[in-house]
Amino acid sequence: MVADSDDTSDDEESKAKPTVRESVTPAPASSGREAAPIPRESKKAVPSYVGKILREAKTAAGADGFSVVSHDASEGDAGQWDADNWRVCFQTEVKRGGAKTTLDFGVVRKEAPCPAADGEPVPWPKMPDVVGQTFAEASASVVKIGITDVTAEGAYTDVTPPAEPDDWTACFQEPEARAEVREPGSRAAVVKVVERGASCPESEGTRSRPDPDVPDSDVPDPDVSSPGDDDADRSDGSAASGGSASSGSTGGGGVYYANCAAVRAAGADPIRQGQPGCRRGLDRDGDGIACDR
Repeated sequence: MVADSDDTSDDEESKAKPTVRESVTPAPASSGREAAPIPRESKKAVPSYVGKILREAKTAAGADGFSVVSHDASEGDAGQWDADNWRVCFQTEVKRGGAKTTLDFGVVRKEAPCPAADGEPVPWPKMPDVVGQTFAEASASVVKIGITDVTAEGAYTDVTPPAEPDDWTACFQEPEARAEVREPGSRAAVVKVVERGASCPESEGTRSRPDPDVPDSDVPDPDVSSPGDDDADRSDGSAASGGSASSGSTGGGGVYYANCAAVRAAGADPIRQGQPGCRRGLDRDGDGIACDR
């Protein structure tokens, strides 16, 4: 029997084929040092911009590499259209898209005090009670809350204080004591004063002398009183006949006034030495002119 020439065994065929092996590139020999890590950008320290005007804070933060947004730090929700009129009270670091860190500024109008916390009401100052103080003391008290425009007016409507009434006494005030003063930098205060030692009127709008437009018939006549031996020593703060103005013929035929209020009520002030009614008790400074102050 002749073997078929095409009948080749699998073993012989596999031996005839070359063997293919997967080559592996050997790793480079270690040098004994670890590969240095890729450096990461360190977190940049954020300066504080609190206390700055918003425009100034935005400019500075931008120069330092930060993005900026802002919001009303009070209980309101006003927009900051004019960055020169707002001041930074709070700042918060927030993350937004992009490579820059974003800062959120909580701001109030520049003349307002900062709230105790972001979003709380602005603690506007209260008007101090200045009645009884000198005008100089009253002005200093008002300036402390931010009002710089303080004006003196006469507590009596027909009395004009001097240019510097520092020692005059405050009788009335506007705004009223303990009133909330919003935006004090744009407000004005009025202190109505009387000369040092003088009494305040019972109410505003009072004249120290009779209204010249009132006819004499409408002005009550003063009581008639005779001076006693102690008249020269009586101060013009006392009043005879219940404190009303006193005039009339004395034993010597002269005019007598119990005090300067009576003189003013009669429209006779000031009284110079030698004129009817002039006496030492009405001349407080001894210059020979009674009821001139």
